[in-house]
Amino acid sequence: QVQLVESGGGLVKPGGSLRLSCAASGSIFSMNAMGWYRQAPGKQRELVATSTNGDSTAYADSVRGRFTISRDNAKNTLFLQMSSLKPEDTAVYYCIGTVGGTVESLGQYEYDYRGQGTQVTVSS
Repeated sequence: QVQLVESGGGLVKPGGSLRLSCAASGSIFSMNAMGWYRQAPGKQRELVATSTNGDSTAYADSVRGRFTISRDNAKNTLFLQMSSLKPEDTAVYYCIGTVGGTVESLGQYEYDYRGQGTQVTVSS
């Protein structure tokens, strides 16, 4: 059983940057796909970025060009670098992973593992 633990959230001003980390207790190399989704109060959850074992990445239109997902397999850690943050990026960010599924699975929110979430607040 793999546990995912997110960190790096916090309060940042509009235009600022944050880097979220997702540390796995086991090997993330075994996961076909990993990603980050966010949930804001009163809004639907949104899958913002995904990464496959083959290093393919994809982003939601709302964050493309501002967010970068990456993974360090040696350190079993997934990252989300967020830049040019906007108030509408405020949400709880969750790290998810699937062993036997695909990026499409993550798009349906079908995953094997999920972290506890980390709060990101963008406000002046």
